[in-house]
Amino acid sequence: MSSASRVSTQDRRANGPPANSDKQRPRVSVNAAKPGNFSRHDASDLRRTASPQSDGPYGSSHKRTASGNPRPLSRTHDDRRIEERRTEKTFVTQLESIVRRTRSPERLERRQVPTEKARAAAEKSRPVENRSKEPKVEAPQAPPWSPEATLLPHTSAPLASRISIPPLASQAPSTVQPTPLHELSLEAQEAVIIEDLLFVFMGYEGQYIRFSKSYNPHEERDRLSGPTFRILPGLDPSLQDLTVSMLKMATYYSALEVFVDVQSREEFGAVNHALCASVRKFLQDYLIMIAQLETQFLTNENFTLHVLNIQTLPTSQTMSRLYSLAVELLKKNALLDDDDDDDDPGDSGDDFDNILETLRDGGDLGAGNMTGKRICKGGVVLGLITKRQEAMAGDPVARTLLTTLLRDASRPYMAMLNEWLHHGGINDPHAEFLIKEQKSIRRERLEQDYTDEYWERRYTIRKNDVPPQLQDVKDKVLLAGKYLNVVRECGGVDVSKVVKDVPTSFDDSRFLDNVNIAYAHANESLMQLLLTTHSLPMRLRSLKHYFFLDPSDYFSYFLELGASELRKPVKSVNTGKLQSLLDLVLRQPGSIVSLDPFKEDVKVEMNEITLIKSLQKVVNITGMEQGEALQPLSSQPIESDKNAIGFTSLQLDYAVPFPVSLVISRKTVWRYQALFRYLLSLRHLESQLSTTWHTQTSGIAWSHKSSARSLEVWKRRVWTLRARMLVFVQQLLYFCTAEVIEPNWTKFVSRLKPNEEHQGSSLSGLTRTVDELMQDHVDFLDTCLKECMLTNSKLLRIHSKLMQTCTIFATYSNWLTRELEKADPDLSGNTKPPNMTDDQWRVFQAVRAQKTSSQNDSSSSGPGQTSQDARIANLFEIMKKWESNFSRHLQILLDALNHYAATETVVLLSLCARLSTANQGTEYAGLRNEEDMAV
Repeated sequence: MSSASRVSTQDRRANGPPANSDKQRPRVSVNAAKPGNFSRHDASDLRRTASPQSDGPYGSSHKRTASGNPRPLSRTHDDRRIEERRTEKTFVTQLESIVRRTRSPERLERRQVPTEKARAAAEKSRPVENRSKEPKVEAPQAPPWSPEATLLPHTSAPLASRISIPPLASQAPSTVQPTPLHELSLEAQEAVIIEDLLFVFMGYEGQYIRFSKSYNPHEERDRLSGPTFRILPGLDPSLQDLTVSMLKMATYYSALEVFVDVQSREEFGAVNHALCASVRKFLQDYLIMIAQLETQFLTNENFTLHVLNIQTLPTSQTMSRLYSLAVELLKKNALLDDDDDDDDPGDSGDDFDNILETLRDGGDLGAGNMTGKRICKGGVVLGLITKRQEAMAGDPVARTLLTTLLRDASRPYMAMLNEWLHHGGINDPHAEFLIKEQKSIRRERLEQDYTDEYWERRYTIRKNDVPPQLQDVKDKVLLAGKYLNVVRECGGVDVSKVVKDVPTSFDDSRFLDNVNIAYAHANESLMQLLLTTHSLPMRLRSLKHYFFLDPSDYFSYFLELGASELRKPVKSVNTGKLQSLLDLVLRQPGSIVSLDPFKEDVKVEMNEITLIKSLQKVVNITGMEQGEALQPLSSQPIESDKNAIGFTSLQLDYAVPFPVSLVISRKTVWRYQALFRYLLSLRHLESQLSTTWHTQTSGIAWSHKSSARSLEVWKRRVWTLRARMLVFVQQLLYFCTAEVIEPNWTKFVSRLKPNEEHQGSSLSGLTRTVDELMQDHVDFLDTCLKECMLTNSKLLRIHSKLMQTCTIFATYSNWLTRELEKADPDLSGNTKPPNMTDDQWRVFQAVRAQKTSSQNDSSSSGPGQTSQDARIANLFEIMKKWESNFSRHLQILLDALNHYAATETVVLLSLCARLSTANQGTEYAGLRNEEDMAV
């Protein structure tokens, strides 16, 4: 280009277009207002200045100035001269608008002016002759469509967006629609598509890239899934595919933005809040990248759609990983559709407990509290992130991203964990921690009705909410907090000290050490509290004195004092009187129990249900034979024994204060009571048989040698049966006390001694934990019950029949004495037998006269006089039935003991050897057949 032409061009720039310039000016189209975007500048200058007659790919229409966003003129004078020479033919008209906007000092202000004002200003600056040739559309009336932004109501997410959703571009009137893409050149299409992409990347619709028709921004599920986009027809295929591939990142960003708003609501918990905060940091970096891309678009001439794709590719992959994690969480929360939408059946009880807790605490059951689907929060969220981290171990970028998310999301969870481990407190307002607390179970209720619910049910593990990092140490975590909680409530150890330098995330190398150290410290604190402050060993020895009758001298004295009361029917027994007698006996000087500091805690009570019935109701034959623990009676009523008397219904109770009640719980006290009632029944039966022996050795009817030899034979059979029964009862009592309870008690106490020796020592000195101590206590009692044959239904039935036979025999000893007097010819007449002294005969007649008068007073006439032979035969028949019944059931018991000694408890062999002497020389000695064994 000549210098004259350059001057002419410059003059035209300064003085405006020549008079015939309207022939070269392209037709100006009306720019569409950006629907739904209230901060976007007017991009109509791009299409207004883009001429369809441009000079190919190197024409001036390819420059970014066509979009209305010119760059600073940083090129040299020579470069500008070369460019003007190349574009002189068509550049004159196009440079009018460019030069004016570039040199205008208020360019930025005009970008924010509404489209109608900018168009009116452009019309005013044009010559009159040019304006007259413009079509009618150049002076349109203001469109009636004027969208406005409003504020949305507050939600429980404090940082959620409150700006109303912009209207869809498809709802805009046709007067504000942009120029069709097919009317733009390839370079202009690329420019407008890049500009649209920058807005679409931020979640807005562009002029040519819009939401698909199936997307409804007012539906939360659609917004959480992310919008899909459609490109207006007319875009060049070379740009179409590249644009479509980049639109995925816009979908990811829009979905993640809504995900953060939704998951930040209060009901989703602190872990979700922390996760959303971490995702929000990535989104902030993403927006910074978009701003940098826009700067390149405005300033870099070589910034093309391909360059945009290359620069956004790593970010798109990061957003894709965040989006897939968000979709998985939303499906777990039923906020998105999921093919596998089955509720976990194990959570129904947890939800029910939470509802009850809400009602007890005075809460309401609003719509937000009565969720139909369990919310994915807390440890479940951490578990999902951890599983994805493990699955993508081969992708360093994805692993780094998920590690960052896990570290940020686990911080509130670790804060709750440290509070629980080091202080025994739970600060979990959203019920997302792995430990669940039942606040309705309070310590105050344990003073009147102590129970192990405080230990077993107040703090439990949410098994489905445990993070994988805590799966192997969840029991230690539970016990550490439970121990410290008990210590804190008892005031034994100060747990309010602030623990410093604790790990704040799962990837900290000190994480497991923190759990182990906290567990050891909590165990030492509670163990010291139990063994020293609350004297647990002395409590256990006190229980042994009272419930195992060790020693039994005080209790024998108590039974003698209360015999008259204990012989009454159970409903007529005066429990207060028995309690007074027991207190008197326990305070008797010279007795071991008189020195017991806990004797005030022993109480007398009556249980109308017999021991055998209660045990048969409780014992599960299969379960007990497989080694399952014995459980106490449930709340279901059991039919009481109508013939129960004070001796068969007497049992002791023991008041245990907190926290000793954690070890001596209600279940363990029930076991003590079962063993006590069994030992008491053996003691009482031994006493009855001993009384029978005393009667039969001191009574004249038994000591007199009758002239009838058959009666002497019958007497010896009675004495033999009584002796066999007494041997049976005494050997059984000795076995239960000396060979079962005492050895097991010694083993149990020996496991306590290491803890007693290491009191106040370092953590390494402790070899036992509180839960192991509790389990040892229960195992000791269960072993005693099992070896005493109280956990096997078959042995219980056989034992019950033997005890019943012995009891009937002891009860009818007086009746046998009367029948003996009637059957003995020497004693039935009025003549003194020759082998009886006068004093004996005189005493015998006095006793007989007293019995006769009592029988007459009661108007009870016996049967008619029968012959002496018939009476003796009747006595032999009765004796034969008793002998047969006792011998048969004793042999069945021996056979059963042999069987269970070989299959279950070898200690029963000792009892079998002891009891076999009571059945030697009888017709039932030896093994029984299966029919007899089934009795």
